[in-house]
This record gives sequence, C-alpha cells and structure tokens, in this order.
Amino acid sequence: MENILKNLPVEGIYDIRSVSGGDVNSAYKVYTNDGYYFLLVKETNDPNFFINEIAGLNLFIANDIKAPRVIANGYIDSKAYLLLSFLEEGRVSNFEDLANLIVKLHKVQSKNNKFGFDYPYKGSSISFDNTYKDTWIEIFLDTRLDELDQNLVDKDFFTKIDTDNYKKVRKIIEKELLNHTSQPSLLHGDLWSGNFMFLSDGTSAIFDPSPLYGDREFDIGISTVFGGFDQEFYKQYRKNFPLEDNFSLRLEFYRLYFLMIHLNKFGQMYKPSVYESMQKIIKHG
Repeated sequence: MENILKNLPVEGIYDIRSVSGGDVNSAYKVYTNDGYYFLLVKETNDPNFFINEIAGLNLFIANDIKAPRVIANGYIDSKAYLLLSFLEEGRVSNFEDLANLIVKLHKVQSKNNKFGFDYPYKGSSISFDNTYKDTWIEIFLDTRLDELDQNLVDKDFFTKIDTDNYKKVRKIIEKELLNHTSQPSLLHGDLWSGNFMFLSDGTSAIFDPSPLYGDREFDIGISTVFGGFDQEFYKQYRKNFPLEDNFSLRLEFYRLYFLMIHLNKFGQMYKPSVYESMQKIIKHG
C-alpha cells in the first residue's frame, strides 16, 4: 500500500481509512490537505483489472451523468489501483432525480449501433466477452447466460434438473427477445442499491459500473432483485421513458441473470431464488 500511496498524484496525504467498497476490492478514503479521495485496490495478476470500470465512469462523465471522476490508476506490487473523486453522501433520498439520471444514461446509444463494449466484463468469479454483436440475444443469451449455466454445471451448483429447466427457460427468453425491439443503450451493468447514492447537494450519482451497451431493461430488472429502489423511481422512469408491453416477463430474465451471478459467486444460498425465478419464467412464458 505504501508504494501505491507514493504514486498517487495528490499531495499532503495525512490519513487513509478502510471503508465499505463491495466484496471485490479493498476500498479506502484518502485524506489529503486538498480534500478527500476514494481509492480501490485489487490484488490481481491483471494490470488492466479496472479498465472496464474506468471506461464506464469516463463515459458517464462525458455524458453529464453524475459519477466519481477517475483521477489515476496503475499497477504496483501485484495490485491494481483506481483513485476516484470522493462524493459526499447526503441524508435526503431523491428517487425522482435518480430515475432521471438513469433515463439520461439509457438514452446514450452505442455509436456503432451494436451491443457489447470496448472491454470485457471482469468479475471475481466469472468474466464475459463484450465483443460487439449485432443483436442483444448474442450478448445476453449466447455469451452471458449460457456461460453462467456452464459455470454452474462445472461447479456442481446445477443438477440435471436445473440444466433441463435452463433449457426450457432459454427457449422462452430467445422467443421473447426475438419479438422485442432492443436498442444498444449505455448500461450501468450492475444497478443494485449498493451502487447509487444521494449526495449532499440533493442530487444522485451512480458508481462501480460494469458497463456495456445493451437493452435498458437489463438495468431495470437487476435493480429489482435486492430492493432499495423506491416505487417513485420506477414511476418516474416509466413516465419519462416508457417500457414496451410484456416488460414484466423480460425483467424476470434479468433477475435470473443476477441471481445466477450470485449463485456462481456465493454458492448454494442463492439456489432457491434461481429455481423460483426459472419457474416464474416457465409459468408465464
């Protein structure tokens, strides 16, 4: 850590304190004579571990979407690090503003009109190729869900019954998405309640993205898994950017994805939730 601090482009560091920063990275609040910064550190053999997140945050800022600014990044002593501006949290929730922020995010479209991203998704338990594709099905179903299914089989988290259910679910998803118009919107990619905050000036911000260009319902579906989003958020979002018919079934596709991610990462405690989500899709599809 000492070598990382020496290489940060800030002066007058007088304290550094560990803070909550998720389960992937170590996170710190860096105190300097000029103010505070947020530092993420990941022990890894990949010097480019943060490249996807950096690209996402830079895109957010470029499109006037409030998020931490990237100050510096590097790789020292087998540790990747990312230094960000520090956002001051407020005490007042403003879900209407958050909805407007996500609408603004989702109205940013891929310049090549394709689905994917410039850099791959890198998680602690699984990674995904984000190579640009012509259709959302190729990214979401062929690349992500199928890869997750195979990983869960390899880890013995999926039995034959589970894989049979997945095959049924896959057919339903493919059929529904073929009949749905998907646009390559800029997505947060991991939009749960731990990745947004309300600031001291009354506005909202998003952070810790896993960005890609994809169907905007992906973000909305993920946001419903663990709660934390007031109903005012969904009301305001749909008022400004209505969802197409039958969206409730498609949101379940993305809940299933997020639950499969957690099953792959944390183990059997998520198995009942994955099973229940599959059954909902089979029943209503």
